Amino acid sequence: MTDAKMNRKGAGGRPRKFKEASRPVTVTLSESALKQLEIINPDRALAIAKAAAMATRAHADSKHLVEIVEVLKGTGLIIIGPSRALRQIPFLHLVEVAPARYLLALTRGNDSAALEIALHDLLDDLPKDEHNERLLIEQLLAQIRRLRKSRRVSMAEILFVDLAAGG
Repeated sequence: MTDAKMNRKGAGGRPRKFKEASRPVTVTLSESALKQLEIINPDRALAIAKAAAMATRAHADSKHLVEIVEVLKGTGLIIIGPSRALRQIPFLHLVEVAPARYLLALTRGNDSAALEIALHDLLDDLPKDEHNERLLIEQLLAQIRRLRKSRRVSMAEILFVDLAAGG
């Protein structure tokens, strides 16, 4: 749709809610979710858009896509924002520990060096227009490199339970 058509479209009906292109969607939500959205904004579309932005930290400063969070005295974990690209690394699991905040978990037999190589490969193959993904991966690479050079990174294991097996 051209800019001229977009401008004319809003001229005769309701005012546009969003500055960017938008489209109608149908979604079924629980009553409790609808009440929560109403707290954010009485207009459901605006409430959903704001909740999505908050959940993905779209409103956050891009400097904080990768953080180290202290979990024990003197020990921290790398926590990152959401990423579709990182899900392509087969031995990397993104464990959601807070809304849109993920812990990095590597399958057995992989270490930070393997992750660093995989991140470089992923960055090489990532399209140039994937700005947010590239920024997150670049920040993660820089953090891992700093930690490796200062010898401040170590590996530990997390227990995962296979819920599909039952018992």
